[in-house]
Amino acid sequence: MKGGSVAVSDSGLARNRDALEKAIGFFDSGIGGLCVARAFLALRPAARVFYVADWEHCPYGGRGDDEIRGCAFRIADSLMALGARIVVLACNSASAVALDALRRERPGIQFVGMEPAIKPAAALTRTGVVGVLATAHTLSGRLFRETALRHASGVRVVPAVGEGFVELAETGARDCAESRAVVRRALAPLLAAGCDVVVLGCTHYPLLLPLLRAEAPGVRFLDPATAVARRAAALWDALSP
Repeated sequence: MKGGSVAVSDSGLARNRDALEKAIGFFDSGIGGLCVARAFLALRPAARVFYVADWEHCPYGGRGDDEIRGCAFRIADSLMALGARIVVLACNSASAVALDALRRERPGIQFVGMEPAIKPAAALTRTGVVGVLATAHTLSGRLFRETALRHASGVRVVPAVGEGFVELAETGARDCAESRAVVRRALAPLLAAGCDVVVLGCTHYPLLLPLLRAEAPGVRFLDPATAVARRAAALWDALSP
């Protein structure tokens, strides 16, 4: 990929096979979406998989909607050119901003987006207060609003932006005073509100789980990667050879 975007291959995430064979593509602004790609490969290890990390524009969370949509379309078209018949937006910000447009303008391809795991969080909470850690794009998007309305009846949903989380994840999320301070600031409003379950609404955020659990040992953190991988696997099975 041009301009710093990298298609990962020869590392267990892509198979060198006939170009006509069906393939599935995953993309994110960086390494966060690898958790979704790996969860999919655990379910379908023989699949032909491509992954794109758009490091030139990482993180998406601080960029405008039009710019994110432009990145999503360029990457999706590149994956389609490689033979991808399913494209997974393994990025909550891209899903919030670009998923509807991609489905509308690329009707021949199956697109899968990230959706905050509010439904299981609402079922698990004992305090009746669920936190959602995500980017500003995700929290202002249709997917988040509709999911909260549909699945959080009787439950209070407290959103918070994981400011600085993507940068920490991309640089290794070392356990140091600075990293702990970043995590502590983001968790403060959720803990003050009484959240006992927190949804990780960005694919980078699970990379910070050791830090998150250390700062909030009584809180359960939910990662939607496995659920999204199961959806992608079902679509994969439905594809013709």
